[in-house]
Amino acid sequence: MNPVAVNPIDLSAAASALPAPWASQLLEQVGTAAVKVLRMDGRPLPVESHDNAEVLVVLDGRLELLLEGAEVTVGPGELHRIPARAEHAVRPGSRGTLLIVEVPEAE
Repeated sequence: MNPVAVNPIDLSAAASALPAPWASQLLEQVGTAAVKVLRMDGRPLPVESHDNAEVLVVLDGRLELLLEGAEVTVGPGELHRIPARAEHAVRPGSRGTLLIVEVPEAE
């Protein structure tokens, strides 16, 4: 049996403690899902894709995405799902704290 966490995780503090923007930190593993946090600093990131689906939750600030050619803005308190293997890029102006939940796709 896994021990139960006694204290909640302060997501803003965890993001602030990261060594650099866009460097995510694994906070928890829930079943097969990985829960991560990162800090966005306004810089764009190149197109990428992953074998796992992602749920992106903007805690504060905003995330500017290019998802399969469509521009998407995700604001504070909103989430957006990125399907597995979907091409996506972060557009300029993305700032704040982002929670990422990576979920392996069922085979």
